Amino acid sequence: MSPVSLLWFQVGDLRLADNPALCAAARDGSVVPFFAWTSDDDGGWQPGGASRWWLHQSLQELDRSLRQRGSRLVLRTGAAVSGILRDLVAETGATTLFFNRGYTPGEGRHAATLEMHGLAVESFNARLLVEPGDVRPASEPFRVFSAFWRAAAPLIGGYALLPAPDRVGRPAHWPASAPLEALGLQPVPDWAGGLRATWRPGEAGAMRAVRQFLDDSLGKYSLDRDFPDRDGTSHLSPHLHFGEIGPRQVWSGVEARLADAGPKVQLKRSADVLRRELGWRDFAAQLLYGLPHLADRSLDPTFDAVDWRSAPDDLRAWQQGRTGYPLVDAGMRQLWQTGWMHNRVRMLVASFLVKDLLLPWQAGVRWFWDTLVDADLANNTVNWQWAAGSGADAAPFTRVFNPTLQAQRFDPDGEYIHRYVPELANLPAPHLHAPWEAPPQVLGDAGVRLGQTYPLPIVDHASARRRALDAFAARKSD
Repeated sequence: MSPVSLLWFQVGDLRLADNPALCAAARDGSVVPFFAWTSDDDGGWQPGGASRWWLHQSLQELDRSLRQRGSRLVLRTGAAVSGILRDLVAETGATTLFFNRGYTPGEGRHAATLEMHGLAVESFNARLLVEPGDVRPASEPFRVFSAFWRAAAPLIGGYALLPAPDRVGRPAHWPASAPLEALGLQPVPDWAGGLRATWRPGEAGAMRAVRQFLDDSLGKYSLDRDFPDRDGTSHLSPHLHFGEIGPRQVWSGVEARLADAGPKVQLKRSADVLRRELGWRDFAAQLLYGLPHLADRSLDPTFDAVDWRSAPDDLRAWQQGRTGYPLVDAGMRQLWQTGWMHNRVRMLVASFLVKDLLLPWQAGVRWFWDTLVDADLANNTVNWQWAAGSGADAAPFTRVFNPTLQAQRFDPDGEYIHRYVPELANLPAPHLHAPWEAPPQVLGDAGVRLGQTYPLPIVDHASARRRALDAFAARKSD
């Protein structure tokens, strides 16, 4: 009888193609693929509602793909991975565990205990282009992206991607599996209609998304990615987070397009922008790996001395897209409806929360964590700290986005605002960008009654900016 191996699928590698742990396990005899859903999370960072919805669909698709290859996905729930692993070893007689490495604090704790069960353990990199420690000891993470990228970029490229195995050897007897519904990932009541209409989770959906992006949008990516009214971004972030496609696959796809197209300057510029953004994922991962407190505490401790406000009504207005600033509100409503927000608008809404409302960045991290389908602990944390000015390679706190000017520049015709703020659908630009300044006749013709059908601004931006800068300056004198 052939030896039995355990293959541990985790959030971050839910695919068959270019999955080194799967390919190694499939060469080694019978394989029991499993996914563990535990309460032993990353210090209170159990996946949020939108991520849980996505995970349900992705696990369903992964099981379907494995069954097409003669295998299946075993689901287990419990308090900790160690207990689940102990049970599976006892039930299967497995001698080897294959898995792809993770880089959050919780994943690091899990990995440290795996060999306690008498298993030979083989781990691989499937999630990053460059792992923490490849370019510098993991205890000393880079804090400036440009320095990180200079060291990392020469190590990247020329990948020989691993094809999905045609067959996966099955054990003589399958261990019991919990039904997918037992994981409790689906929302009750069902609020996920907008997510279902927007996304196709799973490896097949990821491959379709990357092909569409490379074929239709890559050439103009550096020009279009800042404009939320255009379909100019990749929409790959949730697929990358769940590992339905890996960064090496995206990188290789870009290289192939460049090779086919020849010396097109605009395409090369766009490709460079995209590759740097893939590099930022690695930058964020190595920061959280080396500084595990980063998810909860400011990298710059002086931010703890800022006199942050406690304003639950303002926080709620921001969460609901009822701030009175149309581009901010459009972004927050896009997030609620689709589980995703355009990156340019993410920067604006983050600036508005931290600087216009003077609320701590942690409140924004938590809301994004619950509502984003691409909620990644490293990216979410590092990007919020960047926007707040408290993190690595961060924008200075004194950089305060003006929501009206941002709308005029990046949604000049108001198409994005009209899409997500329908009560302003008949209000034309430029009045759309600052409705409180529009003539009464224009508002009346558009059916807009400020303070009734659409809110007045909850803060005056100029006054709020001064308040934020004063509060930031005061922390230095305390």
